[in-house]
Amino acid sequence: MAAKPRPVHLDLTKIRQPIPAIVSILHRASGVLLFITLPVLLGLLAASLDRESVFESYLSFISHPIVKLGLIGLLWAFLHHAFAGTRFLFLDAHKGLELQTARLTAKIVLACSLTLTAVIGALLW
Repeated sequence: MAAKPRPVHLDLTKIRQPIPAIVSILHRASGVLLFITLPVLLGLLAASLDRESVFESYLSFISHPIVKLGLIGLLWAFLHHAFAGTRFLFLDAHKGLELQTARLTAKIVLACSLTLTAVIGALLW
């Protein structure tokens, strides 16, 4: 019986990832996004607390719809990173390693992060 030749070039866009893999990839991406943007946001907050004129310009800056969408994206990144991180802590403690449980918790992480982002984003818009 001849061995099936392995593909030389994999097209990663055609490979269907399981839901736990998607949650893991998004956890890493959200962590990088938070790592990059958090110092900028903290710097803006510190500057806005310094003088009232800076606070007024900060308020006008964040009232722009594109900036609001970006902040809602950061809210999703925070919520997803928190929920997925909690899930990974349980996995590290060997809880929820069964295939069905791992898939269910991955779906719960996605549902909770997207739902809470939509609710909080709608309230803050």
